[in-house]
Amino acid sequence: MPDFKFMRSPTLALICVVGFFFVSCDGNFFWGKKDLLTQILDKGELIVLTTNEPTTYYFDRDNNPAGPEYEMTRSFAESIGVVVRYRVYSSVQEIIQALRDGEGDIAAAGITVTEDRLAEFDFGAVYQTVSEQLVCHRNGKYIIRPEDLQKLEIVVPASSSYIDTLTGYLEAYPDLTWKVDEHLLSAQLMEKVWNGEIECTVCDSTVVDINRRYFPELAVKYSLAEGSRLAWMFQKQNGLLQAAIEKWITGFKESGAFALMQEKYYGYIEVFDYVDVRAFRRRIKQRYLKYKDMFMDAAQANDLPLSLLAALSYQESHWNPRAKSPTGVRGMMMLTQPVAKSYGVTSRLDPESNIHAGAKHFSRMKQLIGPDVPEPIRTWLALAAYNVGLGHFRDAQRLAERQGKNPNCWVTLKEILPQLSEKEYYSTLRYGYARGNEPVRYVTRVRDYRDMFEQFIIDDELEEE
Repeated sequence: MPDFKFMRSPTLALICVVGFFFVSCDGNFFWGKKDLLTQILDKGELIVLTTNEPTTYYFDRDNNPAGPEYEMTRSFAESIGVVVRYRVYSSVQEIIQALRDGEGDIAAAGITVTEDRLAEFDFGAVYQTVSEQLVCHRNGKYIIRPEDLQKLEIVVPASSSYIDTLTGYLEAYPDLTWKVDEHLLSAQLMEKVWNGEIECTVCDSTVVDINRRYFPELAVKYSLAEGSRLAWMFQKQNGLLQAAIEKWITGFKESGAFALMQEKYYGYIEVFDYVDVRAFRRRIKQRYLKYKDMFMDAAQANDLPLSLLAALSYQESHWNPRAKSPTGVRGMMMLTQPVAKSYGVTSRLDPESNIHAGAKHFSRMKQLIGPDVPEPIRTWLALAAYNVGLGHFRDAQRLAERQGKNPNCWVTLKEILPQLSEKEYYSTLRYGYARGNEPVRYVTRVRDYRDMFEQFIIDDELEEE
């Protein structure tokens, strides 16, 4: 993440002193207490209150901290020259109480700005807007109009913004009721809906997008609110901290770092396909496990994550060793005849040699992308090259350079690749026309399958990578 060092400037230091002077002289605000920003700078540490969720803060499969709130709070802490420490709670209600009790500096957990919260706390700059969606089992009642919300069993997390949203419907629909769960987060309540333990819950659209792939029988039945604003929350009367966050988020977005973060965590999530997810989950048991050892050997031999190689193969052939496309590519990794021959494959229908050749070919694409491109961007670019061909991929990079854009950035290439099918562009390129939308969708699907694979695979079947 970019390191915006504006907080260390002499100008800001003077602002801090002057700000403290005016606040201190007011007599009604802090009674001599320093602004929270000054306290954070003095102790050299930012304490963040958050939850353990894919949309906030979690540990990835390599046991490294990750998540959108982690990425942003870490960047903000770096910008003001302090370290960051996280305190994880099991509900928003617990976070709010911890903030009241002074257990942390800011609450960063996908928290929605509401009138009730504004009465007690202040917020930093809004970094994202989401929809609040009613989620039920796909076989449940149809919800066409808001009056259909009445007499549903709806359970929402305690102290959530969803309570305010539902309350807003009460005047027009007095029979609307809901229950409050004091302990569970939205994703956990979604699982209860999936298991048939409760009828419906309410979640932010980002939470829904990620979790419906794991619980494919869930359905969004109604959008309760649009444009809900997410921001960090902290104690009132800390204007310097508020200003610092505002300046940081402006720089974070203008630098492109926010777009990269969104791409990393949400960019691969496509429009939900219930049938596809069900089929994928079924084929893990029916097909993948037959070839598991082959995938493991090929992944290890080529220093590739098993889940990525398995996902790549599923996108290519649905793990069908006899798969064939109209263009003549064949087998588990859908190899062309020249590529297969270059890796010594005599029969593309042999699953083991096909998997190993595909793994080698993808590993070669990664090498050609170059070691200076950081992960995971290097992997996404290599996937695009594997799909569209190295020649067309290089054309897209040249086109990006012509337009003054970074040719080694996946956010950029997602915009550039579709131009390969537009005559005004492809007519000027060495390799000419290509279906440029296809590699964009390809990378998206592989990332999606990889993520679901890691969630669905039986624990004792997934070896250390």
